[in-house]
Amino acid sequence: MSKLFYTIGETAEILGENVSLVRYWSGYFEKFLKTSRTARGDRRYTPEDIETLKQIHFLVKDQGLTLDGAARQLSADKAPVEGRVKALESLKAIRAQLVEIKKSL
Repeated sequence: MSKLFYTIGETAEILGENVSLVRYWSGYFEKFLKTSRTARGDRRYTPEDIETLKQIHFLVKDQGLTLDGAARQLSADKAPVEGRVKALESLKAIRAQLVEIKKSL
Protein backbone atom coordinates (compact mmCIF):
# COMPACT_ATOMS: atom_id res chain seq x y z
CA MET A 1 0.00 0.00 0.00
CA SER A 2 1.52 3.24 -1.08
CA LYS A 3 -1.14 5.87 -0.37
CA LEU A 4 -1.59 7.79 2.88
CA PHE A 5 -5.39 7.60 2.75
CA TYR A 6 -7.91 5.43 0.94
CA THR A 7 -11.55 6.16 0.16
CA ILE A 8 -14.28 3.88 1.39
CA GLY A 9 -14.73 2.54 -2.14
CA GLU A 10 -11.04 1.68 -2.46
CA THR A 11 -11.11 0.08 0.98
CA ALA A 12 -14.16 -2.01 0.09
CA GLU A 13 -12.44 -3.14 -3.12
CA ILE A 14 -9.30 -4.17 -1.22
CA LEU A 15 -11.43 -6.22 1.20
CA GLY A 16 -13.68 -7.60 -1.52
CA GLU A 17 -16.80 -6.42 0.29
CA ASN A 18 -19.61 -3.89 -0.15
CA VAL A 19 -19.15 -0.25 0.75
CA SER A 20 -22.12 -0.52 3.10
CA LEU A 21 -20.45 -3.33 5.05
CA VAL A 22 -17.23 -1.34 5.42
CA ARG A 23 -19.28 1.65 6.59
CA TYR A 24 -21.08 -0.53 9.14
CA TRP A 25 -17.86 -2.07 10.42
CA SER A 26 -16.33 1.41 10.68
CA GLY A 27 -19.07 2.41 13.08
CA TYR A 28 -19.12 -0.85 15.00
CA PHE A 29 -15.34 -1.11 15.44
CA GLU A 30 -14.61 2.61 15.78
CA LYS A 31 -12.47 2.03 18.88
CA PHE A 32 -10.01 0.01 16.71
CA LEU A 33 -10.04 2.31 13.66
CA LYS A 34 -8.69 5.82 13.29
CA THR A 35 -10.75 6.90 10.30
CA SER A 36 -10.90 10.57 9.50
CA ARG A 37 -13.28 12.55 7.36
CA THR A 38 -12.79 15.08 4.62
CA ALA A 39 -14.47 18.48 4.65
CA ARG A 40 -17.28 16.90 2.62
CA GLY A 41 -17.72 14.16 5.23
CA ASP A 42 -16.18 11.33 3.20
CA ARG A 43 -14.38 8.66 5.22
CA ARG A 44 -10.62 8.25 4.76
CA TYR A 45 -8.83 5.09 5.82
CA THR A 46 -5.13 4.75 6.61
CA PRO A 47 -3.14 1.62 5.71
CA GLU A 48 -3.31 0.67 9.41
CA ASP A 49 -7.11 0.93 9.28
CA ILE A 50 -7.16 -1.35 6.26
CA GLU A 51 -5.01 -3.92 8.09
CA THR A 52 -7.42 -3.80 11.03
CA LEU A 53 -10.37 -4.21 8.66
CA LYS A 54 -8.61 -7.22 7.09
CA GLN A 55 -8.32 -8.73 10.55
CA ILE A 56 -12.01 -8.06 11.21
CA HIS A 57 -12.87 -9.61 7.85
CA PHE A 58 -10.80 -12.69 8.71
CA LEU A 59 -12.41 -13.10 12.12
CA VAL A 60 -15.98 -12.55 10.96
CA LYS A 61 -16.02 -14.11 7.48
CA ASP A 62 -13.37 -16.83 7.71
CA GLN A 63 -13.46 -17.80 11.40
CA GLY A 64 -17.23 -17.29 11.75
CA LEU A 65 -17.10 -15.10 14.85
CA THR A 66 -19.85 -12.65 15.71
CA LEU A 67 -19.04 -8.95 15.70
CA ASP A 68 -18.84 -8.96 19.49
CA GLY A 69 -16.55 -12.01 19.37
CA ALA A 70 -14.31 -10.31 16.83
CA ALA A 71 -14.14 -7.18 19.01
CA ARG A 72 -13.17 -9.30 22.05
CA GLN A 73 -10.52 -11.10 19.99
CA LEU A 74 -9.05 -7.80 18.78
CA SER A 75 -9.08 -6.41 22.31
CA ALA A 76 -7.38 -9.48 23.76
CA ASP A 77 -4.39 -9.82 21.46
CA LYS A 78 -4.01 -8.75 17.86
CA ALA A 79 -0.68 -10.53 17.19
CA PRO A 80 -2.06 -14.03 16.50
CA VAL A 81 -4.78 -12.61 14.27
CA GLU A 82 -2.24 -10.53 12.33
CA GLY A 83 -0.11 -13.60 11.70
CA ARG A 84 -3.03 -15.63 10.41
CA VAL A 85 -4.22 -12.81 8.15
CA LYS A 86 -0.73 -12.37 6.68
CA ALA A 87 -0.41 -16.13 6.10
CA LEU A 88 -3.80 -16.24 4.40
CA GLU A 89 -2.88 -13.33 2.12
CA SER A 90 0.40 -15.02 1.19
CA LEU A 91 -1.37 -18.27 0.37
CA LYS A 92 -3.91 -16.45 -1.80
CA ALA A 93 -1.10 -14.70 -3.69
CA ILE A 94 0.73 -17.99 -4.24
CA ARG A 95 -2.47 -19.61 -5.49
CA ALA A 96 -3.04 -16.76 -7.95
CA GLN A 97 0.51 -17.19 -9.25
CA LEU A 98 0.02 -20.94 -9.66
CA VAL A 99 -3.21 -20.38 -11.55
CA GLU A 100 -1.41 -17.99 -13.90
CA ILE A 101 1.36 -20.53 -14.46
CA LYS A 102 -1.19 -23.23 -15.19
CA LYS A 103 -2.92 -20.99 -17.74
CA SER A 104 0.36 -20.30 -19.52
CA LEU A 105 1.13 -24.02 -19.95
